[in-house]
Amino acid sequence: MRAFCISFLLMFGTTVVAQISSKPITEVSQKELESVVLIDVRTPEEFAAGHLEHARNINWYDADFAAQMATIDKEETIYLYCKMGGRSAKAQEKLKALGYTHVVNLEGGYASYEFFRKE
Repeated sequence: MRAFCISFLLMFGTTVVAQISSKPITEVSQKELESVVLIDVRTPEEFAAGHLEHARNINWYDADFAAQMATIDKEETIYLYCKMGGRSAKAQEKLKALGYTHVVNLEGGYASYEFFRKE
């Protein structure tokens, strides 16, 4: 029954949200998440306490944040997240200013993506 409820919510929950919200809805499957550039911009301590699978930790507060990001192709699609969404939104703006063309902020932060957590 639980699996049915989760499947139902996954299939139809986004439809309801899409009708209420003016923002576009994008779903990312586990397989897609494995093949994208996923960056956790939280501190190393936060990352060590738990993170999304396949995420790379690049701390927003590091003085060399931009230099660490420079190892990633500016044409790649980059997904960013933090604890609640504030730092990743700032990092998204910074990366856009640096010429990155496809940067996605995972709104709501780490807590919103519990199905993909690795603890």
